[in-house]
Amino acid sequence: MSPLTPAVIKDTALRAEILAASDGPDAFRVWWLGQSGFLLKWQDHYLLFDPYLSDSLTEKYAATAKPHVRLGERVIAPDLLDMVHFATASHLHTDHLDAATLLPIARASTHLRLVLPSALTDAAAERLGPDAPITFATLDDGTSTGCGPFHFTGIAAAHNTIERDALGQCRFLSFLVRFGPFTVWHSGDTLWHDALPAALIAARPDVVFVPINGNDPARGVAGNLNGTEAAALAKACGARLAIPHHFGMFAFNTASTDEFTSACSRLNQPFRVLGGGESFVFRQSPTAPA
Repeated sequence: MSPLTPAVIKDTALRAEILAASDGPDAFRVWWLGQSGFLLKWQDHYLLFDPYLSDSLTEKYAATAKPHVRLGERVIAPDLLDMVHFATASHLHTDHLDAATLLPIARASTHLRLVLPSALTDAAAERLGPDAPITFATLDDGTSTGCGPFHFTGIAAAHNTIERDALGQCRFLSFLVRFGPFTVWHSGDTLWHDALPAALIAARPDVVFVPINGNDPARGVAGNLNGTEAAALAKACGARLAIPHHFGMFAFNTASTDEFTSACSRLNQPFRVLGGGESFVFRQSPTAPA
């Protein structure tokens, strides 16, 4: 087996960097935690997007026809994220809503507020268990909620289609988040759909976090935007920066970043590709992010 791609920084060193970061009210910092997981810090407030920080899927599928062979190191043990009190889960797939990740975080921080689709509350509660120190903040397409300084609006995601429950609520969402002078968008898992560009153009997010692993039915799992589509969506909505995700975690469901970076360069779309545990600082001024 090939060695895992090493993290840029990990575990206690990463925790120390997170706590020490102080970029002021006119900037925020983001760390990529692997797969679709990002930690955002603005002032002394923390928001965790769709974290997957365990080996639960590798263990679950080890003896099946679809082994989830890990490619990259885990960047941080979840119980080291005791500073986090707000997190998201865009849908029920385990690499976005993982009990083995969320429960240690919640216990370490003593309480976690999880933003998720309203359609998933029963399933999420069953997965996390009755004693989890986690409360839910629920959303649907076009509805909003607040958690501390973060204001969330749900936008429908198509993975592969826009699925709804019996009440018409979306099972897959993306999250538009406003805080201070900033707006960011985390895609969750999604393909391009008719309503998505218009919703993002209206919001004009500063930073978009976009999946690039594409849609290959041979993998046997739902697909996502590919690199070209992700770059085009970022350009269409006027994003000042595009950050790719959903690659480099599992051998059967990944993609090179080359298509994304080439498309961004061709479209003159600013982008940043992060390594595991690596951070960037985004500033309010129109100068390039650090």
